[in-house]
Amino acid sequence: MSQKLTRRGVNTGIGAALISPALAGGRAFAQGGEPIKVGFSMAQTGSLAGAGQQALLGNKIWEEDINAKGGLLGRPVKLVYYDDQTNPSLIPGIYTKLMDVDKVDLVIGPYGTNMVAPTLPVVMQKGKVFIGLFALDANGSFRYPKYFSMLPSGPTPKQSFTEGFFQVAMAQNPKPQTVAIAAEDAEFSHNAADGARDNVKKYGLKVVYDKTYPPSTTDFSPIIHAIQAANPDLVVICSYPNSSVGMLQSANELGLKPKMMGGGMVGLQYTAIKSKLKSKLNGIINYETWVPSPKLLAPAADFFKKYQARAQGIDPLGYYLGGWGYAYLQVLADGITATKSINDDKIADYLRTHTFNTIMASGIKFGKNGEWTKSAMLQVQYHGITDAANLDTWRGMSYQTVLEPNDEKTGSVIFPYAKALG
Repeated sequence: MSQKLTRRGVNTGIGAALISPALAGGRAFAQGGEPIKVGFSMAQTGSLAGAGQQALLGNKIWEEDINAKGGLLGRPVKLVYYDDQTNPSLIPGIYTKLMDVDKVDLVIGPYGTNMVAPTLPVVMQKGKVFIGLFALDANGSFRYPKYFSMLPSGPTPKQSFTEGFFQVAMAQNPKPQTVAIAAEDAEFSHNAADGARDNVKKYGLKVVYDKTYPPSTTDFSPIIHAIQAANPDLVVICSYPNSSVGMLQSANELGLKPKMMGGGMVGLQYTAIKSKLKSKLNGIINYETWVPSPKLLAPAADFFKKYQARAQGIDPLGYYLGGWGYAYLQVLADGITATKSINDDKIADYLRTHTFNTIMASGIKFGKNGEWTKSAMLQVQYHGITDAANLDTWRGMSYQTVLEPNDEKTGSVIFPYAKALG
């Protein structure tokens, strides 16, 4: 586990990051070089811990794998990390400590838009190359040339989160006409909702409800009642895990039945949340970044064997973020190896101009603002889930169908939403 830091602890430089035991064999490296230290924060507590814990185990497996192969540039790799507690206010202090006190050579991002956004000003000041993990358009306003996004949302990241949702909707007959948008009042949700509004305009739909709610909301019934009163054909929800659960529980209890619902809900990808919601997921159409279809699982199969054998007390499958925690370090390692350097400028130049293959995606190229030049976002629909669903259910594809994009499609939509409820 990483060290949990208080705001005071971060600002005064108290506390040391815990280092993976992968370095125990570091003295066996032929050149005897000092470790290459890579610093970051990762949510191990707070609302994003369900994904952050997956990512950290993926990070550690990568560290062990790369050191077993001789490290990088003949030197072992050491991960230096802290628990940011899903608290954006801790981020600047953590990254300042990593660079000024821990003297890390390189930094990578924490998980999530709300965490990456406050990291950018700190790393920009130091001129560090920086790969963010699942941050939606975090560099859209900064336009930092050494930023790179490990999120398959493509060149129009805000729109791509819900693009597939709207593509599915507009292929139906009769076509939907009206939309409700409910978004958590936070960085990620604002960005996703902005993209949804652009898609509404693109497809000529009418917005009949568009409001935000505080992240601390626990009673979602007033929101659901207001959406019911607006009677939209489509309901787009842009939310973080806790409110994703609350929204779906309330929608189910109050009988909200639009023609389609979902879109930008973070958390539905977590095994624990799937196990909590079970049949309440039926009919929901939502974004995904990866699914265990035979095609996508093949290059990641060895990783997930290692992950699942070690996932004690955290997400047992790791499908949402475990593999991506491994993959963004693969990209960084490729830059180090190719440039034979840990110089931030040299690595950034290489990342801007080359293509990368990882266990989670291949052919990755970075374009404007460090976003992928091509979207690889998925839209899936959940169906046929009973309240007897268990880990074996979530391990495969029997309960979910990929609807978009066409080259990853595994079946047809169940439409309207109520038809999937049984």
